[in-house]
Amino acid sequence: MIRYYNALILMPDQSLLNGELVTDGSVISYIGKEKKEGLTFEREINLNGNLIIPAFKNAHTHSAMTFLRSYADDLPLNEWLFNKVFPLEAKLTADDIYLFTKIAVLEYLTSGISTSFDMYFEPEAYVQANTEYGFRTVLCGAVSGEAKNAEKLEKRYNKFNGISPLISYKLGFHAEYTASEELLDAVGALAKKYKAPVFMHNSETESETENCIKKYGKTPTALFESKGIFDYGGGGFHCVYLNDNDMDIFVKRGLFAVTCPASNAKLASGIAPLTRMMKKGVKIAMGTDGPASNNCLDMFREMFLATALQKIAQKDASALDGAEVLKMATSNGALALGLDSCDVLAVGKQADLAVIDMSAPNMQPVSNVVKNIVYSGSKSNIKMTVVAGRILFENGVFNINDDIEKLYHDANVRKEEIIRS
Repeated sequence: MIRYYNALILMPDQSLLNGELVTDGSVISYIGKEKKEGLTFEREINLNGNLIIPAFKNAHTHSAMTFLRSYADDLPLNEWLFNKVFPLEAKLTADDIYLFTKIAVLEYLTSGISTSFDMYFEPEAYVQANTEYGFRTVLCGAVSGEAKNAEKLEKRYNKFNGISPLISYKLGFHAEYTASEELLDAVGALAKKYKAPVFMHNSETESETENCIKKYGKTPTALFESKGIFDYGGGGFHCVYLNDNDMDIFVKRGLFAVTCPASNAKLASGIAPLTRMMKKGVKIAMGTDGPASNNCLDMFREMFLATALQKIAQKDASALDGAEVLKMATSNGALALGLDSCDVLAVGKQADLAVIDMSAPNMQPVSNVVKNIVYSGSKSNIKMTVVAGRILFENGVFNINDDIEKLYHDANVRKEEIIRS
């Protein structure tokens, strides 16, 4: 058991409790104003008034793309993707993905992120890297191409679900424009067979959406709906160009739109209509996208951009309240990933939490703590990140059994080899 006392605790209704929180193994066993007597603790940590929040959930990313961080910036999207990203990705091995994923996990921890929703290839390498570090990840199927690839998706779905308390797997495919119609039909059949949600890149760019309409006479969302892909829920990544009918489908099926504002801004993809989605009742979570298109795996920046870009797009400073943005980055992300036990701080929930330094100058003076996290907060405020009760990052130090400097060295060496080969 670990006791966190003299703490400010963000409760499920976003009220604040001055008190303490106790973890027992991987779960929260107590939250209250007074010390719970009769318990023996492994550690008792005085937080000195610092804030405990449910850890952030990165609801869309490609972690292993750290190897492309700042390699090909300031290029048009198609040139960046087809001339720079795809050719180098083709050279990656499973060992590479294992190595570069570890770099991303370390960055997540420094940003108060406990969980990633990761879409990439070589999932075995992802599982190894995350479980070694004690990090929680949900793998998303990333198949594309022909219908036969749905067999691979099904095998992975059955293999990785239940393999570890920290690992789960969702049905998914890369996108409409990289999938044959036969593959879409096959994925729809899998959704029905397993009564399972499905996720994919959806309406990320204007050209993607327009080309889908030209090809099928439907938007990507309407196409997926017609194939039965959304019969049991799921969602889409980016969702920049959803129309009203698309949003109605999202509401009808209980789908999550995962917004990635920094990536969409950097690649000039556009601004997702988050305020319009919310008015219609669409559920929204938040992700960073990969470190090649962002390039920072930082949920504080995503939160600020999410609300600031809505204010600009709507020409309305009241657009997208900061309190709603914090929910998108924490509890909504957990629910999108199917992690109902990780969404809020409450007894019986998983002990996935982050501690924010309230003594830093950007957090003072204290007026509205929740809004301050979104509008003034920074990853430099993260003092601690806890996953399943384990303190993995504390006061700038990783509590991980690995040689971090060697990891950085090996990643740089291998990155150069990939680029030069």
